[in-house]
Amino acid sequence: MWGDDLGEVPRTLLDSAVRCFAERGFHATTTRDVSAGAGLSPAALYVHFPSKEAVLYEITRRGHESALAVVRDPAVTDIPEAATRLRAIVAAFVAWHARHHVVARVCQYELASLTAEHHEDIRRLRRRFNTVFRDAVVTGTAQGVFATGDVDRVVRAMLSLGIDLVRWYRLGGADSPEDLGAFYGELAVRMVTAGA
Repeated sequence: MWGDDLGEVPRTLLDSAVRCFAERGFHATTTRDVSAGAGLSPAALYVHFPSKEAVLYEITRRGHESALAVVRDPAVTDIPEAATRLRAIVAAFVAWHARHHVVARVCQYELASLTAEHHEDIRRLRRRFNTVFRDAVVTGTAQGVFATGDVDRVVRAMLSLGIDLVRWYRLGGADSPEDLGAFYGELAVRMVTAGA
């Protein structure tokens, strides 16, 4: 998730911060909590990050970039058949959110704690998701495969399917991330083919 450009200690701090932010929330978590959760001294966080908000930004940015990579993968976006492509995009998005539900929960629910500049960076990343989903729906509509409708609302609904599951999903339950992705992918195709 964090990438090879970070050393072991910063990755450990990010892992600890994800757990703390998911359990207590950003504001109720101290830098001491994050450092202690990583098995480090209280001031260790500041050696690697300038602030607690910078840690949140790093988690949120890298989480969004990781999820964006799976929906922009050419193996998904280059599928020629519109319904199959949309199904694959939604499945990849949902499976990522299920597999990384704790990171995703922090990414989705702690955004208000980012600085205005960092928040805008994340908004730019989020618009890229919208573009991927929108392009898939518009392409299918232009091909006559999908019903014409309010594309923006449909795209928001599809994105919400993946995002909302971070509230309740837990690994080890009845559905694997891939099973859930396949199911939601099929739901998404049904949303745009009803009446087509």
